[in-house]
Amino acid sequence: MSNSGSLASLTRDFERFKRELPRDFPAHVRDTYRIDLSARYLGRSLPHPVGKGSGQLSLNSGQLESDAEAGLAFAVLKTVIGQDASGDQSMAAWAIHETKMKVERRGPGWTVTWKGRGWDRSFEDYLTLVRAGRDVTRAGRLLVVPSVKYHLPRLDEPFRDDEYAFTTRALAKAWGESPLLLEKDFSPTLAGDRLADEKQQILRWLREVPQRIRAHADVRLAMKLMNARFDDDFQVEMMAAASSADALVVFNRLFDSTAGVAYGGPELSERNLRVLARPSDRPTVRPSLCGTGNVSSGRRIVEYALRGCSSVQLHTFFQVPLDAYPATDGSRTQRALHALIFDRRDGLVAVMLEREAAGLLSRRDGELHFLDLLSDAHRPR
Repeated sequence: MSNSGSLASLTRDFERFKRELPRDFPAHVRDTYRIDLSARYLGRSLPHPVGKGSGQLSLNSGQLESDAEAGLAFAVLKTVIGQDASGDQSMAAWAIHETKMKVERRGPGWTVTWKGRGWDRSFEDYLTLVRAGRDVTRAGRLLVVPSVKYHLPRLDEPFRDDEYAFTTRALAKAWGESPLLLEKDFSPTLAGDRLADEKQQILRWLREVPQRIRAHADVRLAMKLMNARFDDDFQVEMMAAASSADALVVFNRLFDSTAGVAYGGPELSERNLRVLARPSDRPTVRPSLCGTGNVSSGRRIVEYALRGCSSVQLHTFFQVPLDAYPATDGSRTQRALHALIFDRRDGLVAVMLEREAAGLLSRRDGELHFLDLLSDAHRPR
């Protein structure tokens, strides 16, 4: 099919999928446009690059079922706060009840603010959710990944290994097979806490946390890095310090110390993309990267991919007002996926075809491949 023919097909698909997005849309994209949307997260192959970040939209089995039905690639569960066998939590200040989320404009984009932090129910309830996620994952319907906030000591303090041991072993037992895929959350509210005032303290966490977790189970580990209250150089330094992780989620939301809340929007993606575009001697194989921050279009997904991200996770774009989506029916997840993949100008299909027409992306065996975008991330800039 010619490029003009593909664009005509895209216009038709964009209109008809407003009413109902097919669950197996990656197969449709491959059949119609000869585009392979396959992506990767934590070493697992995905049908496409779009996942849901940890938060209020992944804290019960009903949400997981809805996302599986919509065709989402993966979902990271709400972050549980680590504890020891007696139930003590060193980071208990993060296990507080959420207030209502507020969705609002921030410049040309959107942000969501709320006052809560991590999982505020019992640890047993979280293990029940992990088992539900395991079942959905084993059925091949949706990759589900638990998320944890463990003890983070001050520079002159030891790690509380009993907390790492109990939490990690319990999660691994609930999951029931190896390896356990796990995200360690360095949250944006941590960036605003006095704990994160010292650079060397943060770098120690990033260097030592992976081995503390892996000592207790077979874990494939992603570390969701915060945007620290330092300059871009330090963001790059954090990535280097976390090099023993299997994947890095780059980077969590910005923190407004005046309002006491984390926020996203254009400022977040501008900083994240700027940092990721910096020259680096980071190994090209490990850790892999997952992009996050103001992902509201397929064009933004491509921007993250061109900087080395083999998948993305988002949160805010699943919560914008219904009239902000071009789709007229379906769940918010379906409507978001429709816009991200099939938008006629800024959807992932359109941008990949655009890059092909400009000579920036070539077909292999007659197909364009999303993961081929990553090859640009390792070329000298």
